[in-house]
Amino acid sequence: MRRWRNHPRVRAASFTTHEITEDEHLRWWAAVRTDPSRRVLIYDHHGVATGVVTYSDLTPESATWGYYLDLDTLERQGALLPAWIGLERAAVGHAFGPLGLSRLRGEVLDGNEPVMRLHRRFGFAEVGRRRQVVDGVPREAVTFEIRKEGR
Repeated sequence: MRRWRNHPRVRAASFTTHEITEDEHLRWWAAVRTDPSRRVLIYDHHGVATGVVTYSDLTPESATWGYYLDLDTLERQGALLPAWIGLERAAVGHAFGPLGLSRLRGEVLDGNEPVMRLHRRFGFAEVGRRRQVVDGVPREAVTFEIRKEGR
């Protein structure tokens, strides 16, 4: 999980871009495991663990989500796009199925067009923008949302 998160392209698309140390990861994992407002799931693509889906700010009605993939393995297999689509389908399905949510939100750094297109393809709509400082540089964060009844 930490190796996938530390991939240079994953870090470049994230709000926190530094390389995650083992100690930092262990502190994060200890906090997540005891926080009822957060869930971390592993995405399995054709029997191989290749992604992480996170839900945060979890309430009975809504959550914020994010994800990342094992880019190196999926690219070697020529399976990056199918895994990307499969992860989004599974994450949205889990949110509106087992989690019982009515609304799911996520944020994407402006300029990450592939992720923004994928979200739109799945029915997410842009609902806001805010300034976010990433590595000391102001960036635009785009908020996307999908509602269960609108699917």
